[in-house]
Amino acid sequence: MQRMLRERVLPHLITDAGEVPLSAMDDSGVIGDIVLTTDSHTVKPLFFPGGDIGSLSIAGTINDISVMGAEPVAMSFAVVAEEGFDADELERIAKSAGATAKKAGVPIITGDTKVVERGGVDGLILNTSAVGKRQPALDGNLTEVARHRPIASRWLEDRNVADGDAIIVSGTLGDHGVAILSARKGIDFESDVVSDVAPLNGMILKALKVGGIAAMKDPTRGGLANTLNEFSEKSGVGIQIDEEKVPIRPAVRSACGMLGIDPLEVGNEGKAVMAAVPKMADAVLEALRNTHEGRDAAIIGHATKAVRGVVMRTRVGGRRIVEAPIADPVPRIC
Repeated sequence: MQRMLRERVLPHLITDAGEVPLSAMDDSGVIGDIVLTTDSHTVKPLFFPGGDIGSLSIAGTINDISVMGAEPVAMSFAVVAEEGFDADELERIAKSAGATAKKAGVPIITGDTKVVERGGVDGLILNTSAVGKRQPALDGNLTEVARHRPIASRWLEDRNVADGDAIIVSGTLGDHGVAILSARKGIDFESDVVSDVAPLNGMILKALKVGGIAAMKDPTRGGLANTLNEFSEKSGVGIQIDEEKVPIRPAVRSACGMLGIDPLEVGNEGKAVMAAVPKMADAVLEALRNTHEGRDAAIIGHATKAVRGVVMRTRVGGRRIVEAPIADPVPRIC
């Protein structure tokens, strides 16, 4: 996907406009102090344990703004529905989307509706966009980073990761993707697995107020494996993580083993991955753990010039290269 976009799409677009341009392929673009993101959602099924396409579309878009270090201020909500789509289901989805936006404190101020012929889409597609402004706490956060080492960007870009940075995840991984598979395939796992879908702007603000975070990303499509590889590729620094420190629920680990998929490659919709300067990592971790969304946060490794790409120390003492997924192991989850 990354190669296709770089070779077939980006060359035909204006990709160098703004402080964080389209060519950076970060979670949002920045022009001036205005942050913009957009996302289309093709979840199957539309309703799943812990959420639905409505709550996911709002939370995911808010998180794309928030991980850049911005405050989301307004959103759009666009519906592409198949002819004959159930009106009660549409209302249920709209109600869920509205409740999620209200919880995050971000109003939906514009939208669009299209109906296509039967077979034109698989039920329903949602598109959500959001605009944000620079978070006041971001300046203090980056000032704290600069006390420990140089940082060039004014935003939490992937390229900011530097040698020695602690890698922090805000909670357990793989919950969302496994919940989708459970609903899609009708698989009854040993214990209930529910999606982690949630807006993270409140949690992220508390972490920024502590300071010392250089980069941040939400591990959606491609999961943690893809996120860490993007950090490493864009920053030119390797990343080493410890398998024992990566928080994964036993039911999720068991389900992934049963299905033959890597939990590190499974998408998440209510988690953030951060790179923080070492001396502030414990304080950031404590701030995350004092929130509902970050209660299971963990430091899982660090950036280092001693390795290339992403390497994981396994439970048995070996080392495994963690590559970016070539394909999405769990498609249609966001």
